[in-house]
Amino acid sequence: MARIIGGVATSHTPTIGFAHDRNTKDGGSPNQDQDRILDAFAPVRQWLAEQRPDAVVYVFNDHMTSFFFDHYSAFTLGVGTEYAVADEGGGARALPPVPGEPALARHMATSLVTDEFDMAWFQDKPLDHGFFSPMSVLFDRAGGEWPVPVVPLQIGVLQFPIPTAARCYKLGQAIRRAVTSYPEDISVAVIATGGLSHQVHGERAGFNNPEWDHRFLDALTAEPEALAEMTHAEYATLGGLEGAEVIMWLVMRGALASNVRRVHSSYDLPSMTGIATLVLENPDIEVPTEATERHRARMAEQLAGIERLPGTYPYDIATGVKAYRLNKYLHGMVHREHRERFLADPETSFEEAGLTAQERDLVRRRDWSGLIHYGVIFFMLEKLGAVVRVSNPEIYAAMRGESLEEFLATRNTAMLYSVSGE
Repeated sequence: MARIIGGVATSHTPTIGFAHDRNTKDGGSPNQDQDRILDAFAPVRQWLAEQRPDAVVYVFNDHMTSFFFDHYSAFTLGVGTEYAVADEGGGARALPPVPGEPALARHMATSLVTDEFDMAWFQDKPLDHGFFSPMSVLFDRAGGEWPVPVVPLQIGVLQFPIPTAARCYKLGQAIRRAVTSYPEDISVAVIATGGLSHQVHGERAGFNNPEWDHRFLDALTAEPEALAEMTHAEYATLGGLEGAEVIMWLVMRGALASNVRRVHSSYDLPSMTGIATLVLENPDIEVPTEATERHRARMAEQLAGIERLPGTYPYDIATGVKAYRLNKYLHGMVHREHRERFLADPETSFEEAGLTAQERDLVRRRDWSGLIHYGVIFFMLEKLGAVVRVSNPEIYAAMRGESLEEFLATRNTAMLYSVSGE
């Protein structure tokens, strides 16, 4: 089964990415401030290179780049196949997309919901400096490729109410159960980003508290339960309002054992944000097999027996990743330009969306049952139906292998309807 080898905590200020990119562009020309920032990450990078984790669970927060207030979630797990660098306004950094780990993410998703965490999922979203600023200095990229896949976990810490420190710590403990119950024999590192002390808004902008930063690093190592009891206002008082994002570090700490070993730590305050690194190594403790089996059984119980329901296909995360491209294309029918393009020139529309030959054929033939079996959720079918003037009952009949008349005969009212508003 999988095991957690340790955790890394790091600030994610754009200063780190800026130092990396400037150093790269300058060909490594001396710059004392940049060198000091980058040197602090060298032991962390070396530890990760020596440990060679097979996957990383990466905790971060977005800064209103790919996640916005039209839908803002507390805990959002990345379940996709890769994550590109986001453009935050001045162009995206020249870094390759980082590969995802969908199988591990899918297992974690089920486990976390089983532990009653109300999660959200994402894919096809680029990630901003909250992710890539430290990522770019934590891993060497031989041949331009990242050496490890990631499962990103975005925490909504910008719009109150936000998760409590205690909830973040409990989430980390749930992540430990999720990872250690994963049946593959892999090693996993947990990386958390954010902080340390800083405030970037209002008349208190520029606030720092190095003394608190050092106390926090010590407490995170030796007494995380005390940190979990603190309120957001207490974190803001000691470390600035934006500095309160260090509660994300408690997710990493909760995923580790109580008796961790501190391998490395560093601290610097070059400008607006305290930049720290921390490496905590997990003891090699085997989880009792019985406990793991009980947890896996709990994960499976909600859909146990569903396979005995004929013609029933739960839409799960694996399906969502597999058929994402086609579901996204059909979801585009909610936009007038997309559906008009589809009606006027479907083949060009298919080509621009990068649909496979199989996907194009399913849409061309309006193979409603085939689309379901491929992995399209029904609610995309009714959107396509609205565009091509096929009613919902006609789709239901086709999926059942019946004529419209045969299907309507099974209803109390023989009526046609769709979601079309035109």
